[in-house]
Amino acid sequence: MPNETPASRILLAEDDPHIREILAFQLQRFGYDVIECPDGDVAIAAARSRAPDLALLDVMMPGLDGYEVCRRMRASFLTRHIPIIFLTAKAERDDRMAGLNGGANDYVVKPFDMPELLQRIHNALEWSRQQRSASPLTGLPGNLTIDHEIKGRLERKEPFALLNIDIDSFKSFNDYYGYARGDGTIQAVATILVESAQEFEAANTFIGHIGGDDFVVLCNTDVAEAVAERIVREFDRVAPGLYDPVDRERGHVEVLNRRHVIERFPLMTLTIALVSTDRYEISHQAELNDVAQELKEHGKSISGSVVVGERRGRSDAREDAPRRVA
Repeated sequence: MPNETPASRILLAEDDPHIREILAFQLQRFGYDVIECPDGDVAIAAARSRAPDLALLDVMMPGLDGYEVCRRMRASFLTRHIPIIFLTAKAERDDRMAGLNGGANDYVVKPFDMPELLQRIHNALEWSRQQRSASPLTGLPGNLTIDHEIKGRLERKEPFALLNIDIDSFKSFNDYYGYARGDGTIQAVATILVESAQEFEAANTFIGHIGGDDFVVLCNTDVAEAVAERIVREFDRVAPGLYDPVDRERGHVEVLNRRHVIERFPLMTLTIALVSTDRYEISHQAELNDVAQELKEHGKSISGSVVVGERRGRSDAREDAPRRVA
């Protein structure tokens, strides 16, 4: 069995200390980094704080059982993408189906064959990597997963809101300060998006990194405006601190263009295009992207950070309240 590179982190939740010790030893022997958890409560906390690549959950545990741990992991954006394999002595078909229906990726019955378990772990990790297509900079899902998520919601005809997020004046910042500080800005925005989703406990929220300074958030329509406003508010709070004091004080950076002429660019702001499928009839993803692009172009014509959304079709955003969704 080839080792994962770099070392994959596996959360092992097992209340039997003897079984847990043996499993942890075997997993570590094959190059995995193991997080040992004696019960479900510890497993939930570790999943949220340690960001494992995969979770092995015993079904029968004191306090929260494996089914409940799985349910809570799937309900949170921070942990919903983590592959889950159940370990249990319950071999009946109904038990296996209960685990799989609850969101588990696989189900292994005790006593298990170690080489088979290792292969299942390897396969689950490979599948997870391909599905997430994560951005190496932010760790957020990339375009393949974004497209899959949007397509699934449209096919299921479940109402949702799309927030298409773009950083204004990012290129000038990146050119002026260099890629390292530009990357730091991208990571700061990713953190703001995740924290904004968490604040509103938006269990149905998906956050993706399209690439560069473009992001997407999918969420329930009833929290979309509040999430967008929180993102704008936090970015406007954080953004000035990304600049050197002298540039922050004068409110712009001066960049030499290709004609060797100095150009002034304002401090970075955010434009968020908000499209709700319960307000505007969307039949396919291309139409959703077109509406978002039209709104974003309009938003960029408004000074400062702005959230622009559709009302009664493709109406314009209110110029006198650029922070509000129109």
